[in-house]
Amino acid sequence: MPCKCFILTLAMMMTAGTAYGAGNDTPPSTEAAPLPNALVVRLASIDSLLLAGATDAGQADHLRALEYDRRGLTQSAAYYYKKAYETMSSDPSRDLTCFAHSGYGYACLLHQRGDLEGAVAVAADVLSKARRHEAFPAYLKSGLLSLMACCQLELAMPEEAKKNYARAYEMLVEADGGVNRGSFNMLVTCCNIFDSFIQIGACDEAKIWLQRTEDELHAYEKHGDSLLIEEFRGHVALNRMRYLWATGRGKEASAVYDDIPRSRISHPTAISVAAGYLMAVGRYDEAAECYARLDSAYFTADGARMTFENINARYVPRYMAYWKAGRTEDALHLGGVICQAIDSAIVWQKKNDAAELAVIYQTHEKELALREARTETLVHRILLIAALLIILLVGYFFYRARIYNKVLTEKNRVLYDQILALQRVEAEVREQSHTIPEEQLSPEQKLYRKLCRLMEEQESFTSETLNRDVLARMLNTNTVYLEKAIHACTSGMTTGDFINHYRLERVALLLKTTDDPINIIGELAGIPSRATLARLFRNAYGMSCREFRQVAKAEAST
Repeated sequence: MPCKCFILTLAMMMTAGTAYGAGNDTPPSTEAAPLPNALVVRLASIDSLLLAGATDAGQADHLRALEYDRRGLTQSAAYYYKKAYETMSSDPSRDLTCFAHSGYGYACLLHQRGDLEGAVAVAADVLSKARRHEAFPAYLKSGLLSLMACCQLELAMPEEAKKNYARAYEMLVEADGGVNRGSFNMLVTCCNIFDSFIQIGACDEAKIWLQRTEDELHAYEKHGDSLLIEEFRGHVALNRMRYLWATGRGKEASAVYDDIPRSRISHPTAISVAAGYLMAVGRYDEAAECYARLDSAYFTADGARMTFENINARYVPRYMAYWKAGRTEDALHLGGVICQAIDSAIVWQKKNDAAELAVIYQTHEKELALREARTETLVHRILLIAALLIILLVGYFFYRARIYNKVLTEKNRVLYDQILALQRVEAEVREQSHTIPEEQLSPEQKLYRKLCRLMEEQESFTSETLNRDVLARMLNTNTVYLEKAIHACTSGMTTGDFINHYRLERVALLLKTTDDPINIIGELAGIPSRATLARLFRNAYGMSCREFRQVAKAEAST
């Protein structure tokens, strides 16, 4: 039940589903498959917003996490949730909701991968910062408290979990102003809190939460799912019975139990509660039937591989119920079944023991037969082990190389798609800039437009001697004006960067469309030095020329 409540709270609080794996310092590459075009466009838009100053780094990372999350790329989502949370942690007031959702998503993924302490720490950190800001949304506090309670239950910290569940409920009430009562999440939360109190014998607190559970059920009955309503009616009635029994009101507890339709006691948890109560009050016949139902619900025959643990869980409770109910024949019959199951378990164990003894005996015989050749045998064994180790090491290195190549290929595919998307955006920007009337341009923009036409129409960049001075002479200007125009119109590029940008675009085009050697392509693009080309290309595109060509050819073939 606690996990169920946590999942429901998670669904309520987050608009996108979260899933597995977090905590790496770099984006995981196992998901680095070619991204959908829509995602590439969305990510490019987020980058544009960041460059334009319309959003900051933390908000941009949160948007990226949401985009990956909506498409099921959970590892990448986890990376960006973590990054956004850490970026905004120093000043959450910039965007409280974004900070809370990022921390919540990161904590959920820590919980799902089993890092319960880490999930609690992140949730507690977000809540500690929430206390400093009155504008922090109450429903987000409730979700974080529910997450902490779920983790604390798994960490065997029931007291802390119960406190946080109670606070989470209060936050849920605060979130809707007490108007939309009777939500399924509130109902489940109340049941969990009651169960926690009744198990430790805190009957006064259990009574409070039992009443709240009943109130939430009454409200839920007005709009909820009919099947869930029936199931929860049974759960709530059993909780009422448990409370009455715990407070010494046995007759009232019995009356409540007898009034529960058996159709409402169908969930295994409800059956188990009912069976335990019936055994406690001496209604052994009914308890036996409950245990039989539980047996059929939970277990199937395991043949000769029946284990002692399975026997103890499957048959013993029902045998005790039969025996105490005076159903001797049924008890004896079940005792026979238990004996057969025990015999099967013993036989299975003996077979295992016999097999082990046979192996030991055969080994001993071989040692006696080969005593005179022990040295040679030992050498052979050492050589065999060494050979096996070498084979394993070679296989391991081949495996690691294959994995590395796969990861590298996937990463390069993502980079390739991002490069193409960026080139399309740059081409659109250039086309749009050419449509602006000349009289609306500043002197720097006019000079930059003239420079772009020179590069595109005359392809001056293909000359390896092209530099700042040559460009300035070709444009009938000086190097100072040229540098200022390029710097103003390209977000800070130098003249060398501008020229190399055109050259690298030509290199990328030739790598995709031709099979020419890379050194020839470099010369055609104005970069005759193979080392310089390799350095510039990797810095610009994140991969080597050869890797770029491989990805381009693979994309073209598909």
